[in-house]
Amino acid sequence: MNNEQLGIENKYKQGGTATLIKIAYRNIWRNKRRTIFCFAAVGVAVFFIVVYSSMIEGMIKSINDTVQIYELGHVRVVSSTFEAEKEYLPVQYPVADGASWRELAASISNIPGVRHVFPRITTFASLQESTIKHAILWGINIADEMAANNFNLTDRSDGLIEGRWPAPGGNEIAIGRVFAHKSGMTIGDEIFLRTTSAHFSDRFWSPMITGIFSFDYIKIDEQYIIADFERLQRLLALGEGTQSLVIFADDEKQSASITAAVQNLLGNDNVVTEWSDNYWVAVMRMVMPLYTIIFLIFLIVASFLIINTVVMIIHERIKEIGMMGCLGMTRNEIVKVFFFESIFMAAFGAFAGVIVGGIVAGIFSEYPIRMGDLYGNTFAEMPMSQSIFLAFNFFILIRAWIMGVVVASLFTLIPSIKSAFVEPVEALRR
Repeated sequence: MNNEQLGIENKYKQGGTATLIKIAYRNIWRNKRRTIFCFAAVGVAVFFIVVYSSMIEGMIKSINDTVQIYELGHVRVVSSTFEAEKEYLPVQYPVADGASWRELAASISNIPGVRHVFPRITTFASLQESTIKHAILWGINIADEMAANNFNLTDRSDGLIEGRWPAPGGNEIAIGRVFAHKSGMTIGDEIFLRTTSAHFSDRFWSPMITGIFSFDYIKIDEQYIIADFERLQRLLALGEGTQSLVIFADDEKQSASITAAVQNLLGNDNVVTEWSDNYWVAVMRMVMPLYTIIFLIFLIVASFLIINTVVMIIHERIKEIGMMGCLGMTRNEIVKVFFFESIFMAAFGAFAGVIVGGIVAGIFSEYPIRMGDLYGNTFAEMPMSQSIFLAFNFFILIRAWIMGVVVASLFTLIPSIKSAFVEPVEALRR
């Protein structure tokens, strides 16, 4: 066989595959109603994959942000004794045996990647003359922390809805919206409370309410009383020390290296925790493969409609298959025709699902879903905002489209192969 003949044969083979694709494309429109049903089945499955993927990504981001802003920062430092008794929120075991938090913060700030270092105090308080008998006192450097982070993750603001924040060093506090509603208290009222100092002695305090906040995080809004850090530090007799230090990095990916550097700096008498070690963060990371399995089940169920469609097509076009064989088409080429039809139906259906799902995800990435209104306090124990912004990114859309096409096409391969075993002569007799 000379080169010219080889060139003609190769050209024929290339054109052959293209011809089979054209035939398959035309065939899917021969019964438009059935084709649209197939599009819809795959499209609905892919739509739910896009929406649920976006919701899950949004929930994960909400949990990550909540853990970082309210609990651990990117890295948190406490004493080892506090860590052993952390459920009691003791103030008797300050970081680095009560060393000045300012000096500690200055040393930590020299570590590459560290953006902010803030002291915090969190302790229990008993309330007198109130319908709410227990609360949590939260001492923070209000102005600095509010400038560094948005404490209301829904409105992306400091969360103050009425009045003002407590003045530095003042005998003042701010309470949450839910706390104010349940207690009947408002701006200008005094709260009489009792707490325990670093010397294990009772401390009584009667601060005035100057502000009401809403962080859209039920745990904080319902239980927390915010006070200026230095005022609470004096009340609890902590000297220059602090119960904990929270560290914010330039990039959360630097948390691991900062954690190691801080641990090396402060020694083993202190516990340095990375935000990703939080229980709920770890749980969401572990269940992601489960969600992938659920998405695959959606697609497999949707693929049955395409499988049934391909089987019906084979039976309806049995004579046509026989004619293809008589005209010289090989079994492999017949299989390709039906397989390409399946791919077209899966691809177009998945594309429609991605478009509609992407529009929905895009809308709710700007306008959050009120999970609290939908489920009440079902998720109250989770560190998650009451409102969830759906995540919108092209990776989710492309992944959903690929999953839709691949799964649907693979599951229709078996009925496509069935068409190759139809004998041409027997097919023409039917």
